[in-house]
Amino acid sequence: MTDASRSEGAATPAVGRATLLVAFSACCFGSIATLVTVATRAGARLSEVLTWRYVIAAVLLAVIGGGASAIRREARRGLPIVVLAGGGQAVIAGLSLSALRYIPAATMIFLFYTYPAWVTVISALRGKEALTGRRLLALVLSLAGIGVMVGLPGTGASSVATLGVLLALASALLYALYIPMIDRLGRGLPPALTATFTTAGAAVILGVAAAVSGGFAVRQPPIVWAMTFGLAVVCTVIAFICFLRGLAAIGPVRTSIISTVEPFWGALLASVVLAQPLAARTLAGGILVAAAVIILNVPQRVDTPVVA
Repeated sequence: MTDASRSEGAATPAVGRATLLVAFSACCFGSIATLVTVATRAGARLSEVLTWRYVIAAVLLAVIGGGASAIRREARRGLPIVVLAGGGQAVIAGLSLSALRYIPAATMIFLFYTYPAWVTVISALRGKEALTGRRLLALVLSLAGIGVMVGLPGTGASSVATLGVLLALASALLYALYIPMIDRLGRGLPPALTATFTTAGAAVILGVAAAVSGGFAVRQPPIVWAMTFGLAVVCTVIAFICFLRGLAAIGPVRTSIISTVEPFWGALLASVVLAQPLAARTLAGGILVAAAVIILNVPQRVDTPVVA
């Protein structure tokens, strides 16, 4: 066996493991809506659940990121991340998960997953990236997916609450703005440390909101705490670590494509755990949105701009 063959053989399992890590992390992220819904149905307030999620996650990520000494060393750079990235995370989580009061979890997840299309639009409007034919096709597919899921305005076809749709889409748009911001703020910092500052900031902001709006109920049913720890440990810390390890091994293109399993897993989990039927129009619209994400991330040799 040649050296090249041995190298290729060793690389294949590594790619396979990385693919599984990314897929697993996507399923973890896709479980958030279901776990939050279970907790709020049991009597917990959304602000409390999210606050404890980010508090627990921040502590665990701080340990992973190097402990108190690392935080002190990067405190000056961390402050803007705490305020801006943490604040953004709190708002995005609050908006998207508030939509669950009005629309099914599957619909919310797929609507939020339109954020790559909004990233494309924002980049084109800012002149950062040209709106190529491929990107324009992805945008059309995303918009078509939204139309299929929620119905066209004025047709009476929509069976979901308008407010829930607007909350989900607003959170997707804000997330599209949030991505470049946190990328800029976190440059030069270990990802775990950036995540620590972000989750800590979100915990503080959501904690203040929870205290102002009625305080914290320490005595919660066991199911609430189980869901909260699941959100913090599985859907935040473990998901984050698996995602980063997979990303480092297979790169952003494969990672983005594999991550399209997230909304489908979230929709399936919601239909099983929450007994929310997965409507055909929701699934069809979600497939269009996922196709848009894949198109945006598959590289092409020739990509002719249609808009400068």
